[in-house]
Amino acid sequence: MSQTLLIEIFTEELPPKALAKLGDAFAMGIFNGLKARDFLDDGALATAFATPRRLAVAISNVRATSLDKTMREKVLPVSVALDAEGNATAPLVKKLAALASQTGAAVIMPSDLERAPDGKNESLFYSYTAKGVALHTGLQTVLEDTVAKLPIPKVMSYQRQHGHAAGQTVRFVRPAHRLLALHGEQVLPLTLLGLDADRLTEGHRFLSQGEIAIADADSYAATLAETGKVIAGFNERKEKIRSALLETAAADQVLMPEALLDEVAALVEWPVVYACKFEDEFLSVPQECLILTMQTNQKYFALTDNAGKLRSRFLIVSNLATDEPQYIIEGNERVVRPRLSDAKFFFEQDKKKKLAERVPLLANVVYHNKLGDQLQRTERVKALAIAIAKLLGGDASLAERGALLAKADLLTDMVGEFPELQGIMGNYYARHDGEADEVAQAVSEHYQPRFAGDALPTTGTGTAVALADKLETLVGIWGIGLQPTGDKDPFALRRHALGILRMLLEKRLPVALSQLLANAAQQFAGNANFKDPGSDVLPFLYDRLRGLLRERGYAQNEIEAVVAQQPDRLDNIIERLDAVQAFAALPEAEALAAANKRITNILKKTEGVGSTVRTELLRDSAEQALFAAMNAVKPDVDAAFAKGDFSTALKALAQLRQNVDGFFNDVMVMADDEQLRNNRLALLSNLHVMLNQVADISKLAA
Repeated sequence: MSQTLLIEIFTEELPPKALAKLGDAFAMGIFNGLKARDFLDDGALATAFATPRRLAVAISNVRATSLDKTMREKVLPVSVALDAEGNATAPLVKKLAALASQTGAAVIMPSDLERAPDGKNESLFYSYTAKGVALHTGLQTVLEDTVAKLPIPKVMSYQRQHGHAAGQTVRFVRPAHRLLALHGEQVLPLTLLGLDADRLTEGHRFLSQGEIAIADADSYAATLAETGKVIAGFNERKEKIRSALLETAAADQVLMPEALLDEVAALVEWPVVYACKFEDEFLSVPQECLILTMQTNQKYFALTDNAGKLRSRFLIVSNLATDEPQYIIEGNERVVRPRLSDAKFFFEQDKKKKLAERVPLLANVVYHNKLGDQLQRTERVKALAIAIAKLLGGDASLAERGALLAKADLLTDMVGEFPELQGIMGNYYARHDGEADEVAQAVSEHYQPRFAGDALPTTGTGTAVALADKLETLVGIWGIGLQPTGDKDPFALRRHALGILRMLLEKRLPVALSQLLANAAQQFAGNANFKDPGSDVLPFLYDRLRGLLRERGYAQNEIEAVVAQQPDRLDNIIERLDAVQAFAALPEAEALAAANKRITNILKKTEGVGSTVRTELLRDSAEQALFAAMNAVKPDVDAAFAKGDFSTALKALAQLRQNVDGFFNDVMVMADDEQLRNNRLALLSNLHVMLNQVADISKLAA
């Protein structure tokens, strides 16, 4: 009979940042284990539960006994099992006795075996029906395997104090106190972590008292909510918190990072939201500081007005519902005040010393033992930012100043307390020091983009410094032999590469990759530890570029048609790809792509092919027609290419399809006559150049 299965491990408070992952892993481990052992009917579903003090799962349509299985087991090769007269050998007799014991058969005779091909030889096979096993038997193994494989951040060792396992050392994420196991209404005889299963659990630590008996597996969540004041489902609890925050915020905007919501949902079992406040005087501190200290240290939710300006009101999520919340509110207001006072103190102290005065002290901060200190790095980034600003037609003096100050806020008290504010605080302090707006903006923008989807720098100076910072890191770290390997990328070079590519691509910057890499490598001149990695970094960048373009929806062959040419500038990549897409839709595209692939292969096998076509050697009418068609189309193709109208250029080439087909049908390229052969190869070489100006269209061939 199929019924709902419920398993719960009741524990001390679990680590909040790991709770959601632990809950999902526990549920899916048991579900997949039972499915593999044929305990689940069609339509079986797993519902994960995770609270600060429990991991649980309910699985519908679970059989009391697994299905019988038809098994076919190889016994022995015929050459080993039977002698020359066809009688059973001693190894076969021994094997059959063991097999009978294993399968529960009274006796297995050689005549019960099937003789069948087994690769190049023949073997004997035994088929039998393996009876299903009781749920508690299969589940015991599944439960132990699942718990052993949980993604526990740090395992605890403790001794059981009570029960049959008293004194036994147990290893788990936190001390476990109860094991609940029900199939429908029936308690399953399971043991785990020194605990015997029953139907008892406990509710909220303060809002519920004593043991709670769960009548059946289907009533678990409802019983906990009604009797135990516990919302067992992690996502249900999280969404209740989200709704309560929005309701309490009223006209204000509530800042609800998903990571903070997850963590708070892992700290409470019966969430209640209360509104608190702090003194308006703290609003003189940059709001990023106040928001971060509330979120990071206190797990509070900051409020802003519709313009994004921080309010002196914040929200807390309590684990305690009460008719007199003022004590909770006042307690949290007392707790947050010293944190905000610290932020205000750090801010006021930091402003007493200008960023420019902190720059020399970067010499005391090690960047990398093979690349020097942060001051040396700042000098490299500064020189590179100046060069990039000139390439982009920007203000080199602003880029120089922005790069000089970019890392100075690392030495401030505020960033020392909250490293996440680096760049942000530098912007505030630079403005306080009277620096130009674009310089101050560059101090914060040079970190952008920090992650996938992050905004790019908005100013030219910010862009120059951001490119310089990322190029210095990518080229410098790679140049001392610390390039990414497999999943290891401790210096985030993949992220830096993507940032460089996004700026070049999305901002349509008219600058060559090779020039940027060469300029970056020049900054390490004289460093004996450094080896210019330019030739290795380029393929790395192109691989990241392929990924970026796939995310934009381009097909693999379209991307390869453009990227395979290793374009040095990326400002027109999108136009090239759009042109390739439009060309690929033309009826002539497939044939021309195949012809281009054929031409590429022919030219690879020949060396020293010239580009001059001698008209007097064009003997065949098909090659004469192709030459004439190429000359007729070339002006239009060249003009469109020069204007960056790549789509028109490729569409013009489509007119050559009939002449190209005629050439390959009627002309022997590799003629015996050397002059004819070289002339035809020169014709193909010119055609190849024309066809591949925009992209390598041979990559479009199937």
